[in-house]
Amino acid sequence: MQMIQATNIHKHFDTLHVLKGVNLNIRKGEIVSIVGPSGAGKTTLLQILGTLDKPDKGKVLVDGKEISKLNEKEMAVFRNQSIGFIFQFHQLLPEFNALENVMIPGLIAGSDKKKLKKRAEELLDYLQLSERLEHKPSELSGGEKQRVAVARALINNPEIILADEPSGSLDTKNKEELHKLLFQLREKYNLTIIIVTHDKELAGLSDRIIEMKDGEIL
Repeated sequence: MQMIQATNIHKHFDTLHVLKGVNLNIRKGEIVSIVGPSGAGKTTLLQILGTLDKPDKGKVLVDGKEISKLNEKEMAVFRNQSIGFIFQFHQLLPEFNALENVMIPGLIAGSDKKKLKKRAEELLDYLQLSERLEHKPSELSGGEKQRVAVARALINNPEIILADEPSGSLDTKNKEELHKLLFQLREKYNLTIIIVTHDKELAGLSDRIIEMKDGEIL
């Protein structure tokens, strides 16, 4: 079953033609890595798939729903409920502790606060962070911060995880742990995961590698 279908995606930034008619099909439960040199359009494509940006031309279907036709408000709700994001530099809010950072997308969704706190605690426990709930990002190691970011991505039970260079700022040991974790999460939560990465080892573990160059899929 197709989870994500992107058809003839074009994107310009001023005169720069960043995506040049990209077609992409990703099956439910698949882990796919998108690789290629800097400037190939990988992150732009990921942002369009995640509704953080809109294509100038073309359409994106997620689970049969054409998300490129949604208005801004509908898109924000869809993004909050259906997609979890993991970024290279964690993007945790410094003034909040680990537990609060994980709960934020659920609070935005209007979830019951008591149930949300319980789920956030369970996720952090599963990610071996139960001792770090009250710690702020500045008190966490790089690997711990990234695991908090993973818990935050999972809090609303999304079907899709989009990861942009998730191991880019980690040392070798934490990289290996994160790579293993992504595959465990796929099995546990039946996720579809798309990873933009320069890491050949991570890409090699994926079900499929998609190579991009100059705004096109090779």
